[in-house]
Amino acid sequence: MRRGHGELYTTMKAYVSLFGARFKTLIQYRAAAVAGFGTQLFWGLIRVMILEAFFRNSTAAQPMTLSETITYIWLGQAFFAMMPFSANPDPEVRNMIRTGSVAYELARPLDLWGLWYARAVAARSAPTLLRAVPMFLAAVPFFGMALPPSAWSALAWALSMAGALLLVSAFSTVITISLLWTISSDGITRIMPALVLLGSGLVLPLPLFPESFQAVLRALPFSAMADEPFRLYMGHLPPEAAPAVLLKQALWTAAFALAGRFLMARGARRLVVQGG
Repeated sequence: MRRGHGELYTTMKAYVSLFGARFKTLIQYRAAAVAGFGTQLFWGLIRVMILEAFFRNSTAAQPMTLSETITYIWLGQAFFAMMPFSANPDPEVRNMIRTGSVAYELARPLDLWGLWYARAVAARSAPTLLRAVPMFLAAVPFFGMALPPSAWSALAWALSMAGALLLVSAFSTVITISLLWTISSDGITRIMPALVLLGSGLVLPLPLFPESFQAVLRALPFSAMADEPFRLYMGHLPPEAAPAVLLKQALWTAAFALAGRFLMARGARRLVVQGG
């Protein structure tokens, strides 16, 4: 039993070390983060102006106020880099599969899914941290973004964003594993943005969709990646809704983890590495 605990500790330490090394590497790309921040600020302003015009010219009652919608938009811009459409599948893993050096990954005495998942968590957290902080500093005082209405809403949002990070990383890992079949990521990177942008609420806040679409959008995992954490931040969802959101995130994360492990096992068995 002690040996089992020791092996588990060693394995977890290896994953944490990989995450730390990858995070430290990605956190150095400050110029890219500045460019990304500028781009997201620009598009955020455009989206705010479009929706502000919609609200000012609409006489019907809306499920969100203009202030809530503006905050929702800026949250989407702040956490854009965390979403799975913000980058192609892990470029280093893609290169490993194309060149055959993925054989070295398979030879490691660690679970390959765990390794790629740790890389995905680092790849989503480091760029997001670099862009989200300046976005908050700019959008809150100057562009109409509101702060959480209470400390409980802030806590519920923070917990749900951690859950969203784990969910997004599990989903991204499945996309990366698909390269064992496709090699090129062109197809998957053209399909995923449409699904994730629409389902997460980053095209249009989900509460503004017609009622006939609401049930489907809520059932998909994408709403738990952005929409529900954002509405917890605004108080549009009360803090008491946080346990349900966290449970949904945990269930979808587990589902993607199981799917990823299954696909990894199947892909490793059929993988052929050429070369001498």
